[in-house]
Amino acid sequence: MNTSLNTSTENLFAELDYRENDEIEVSLLWNRSNNTLNLLVCDTRTGESLEFPVQPSEARDAFEHPYAYAGACGAETCRLAVA
Repeated sequence: MNTSLNTSTENLFAELDYRENDEIEVSLLWNRSNNTLNLLVCDTRTGESLEFPVQPSEARDAFEHPYAYAGACGAETCRLAVA
């Protein structure tokens, strides 16, 4: 594992909020380099995840209702690699 890469990534992104419910994990991430927000949604049962950008004015609502916003922005689901 490359420690400097992990440190760089950790410094680039800040997790502003996190919640977990019924094996669904939702993280609101801030990218420090370009001052954007992304929502990351992971289904730990299926291994699928999706990530999509959100506007600051919609961040709280998107965080509470991620699938509604994902569909609206055309986000695609991807399968996470299982280690």
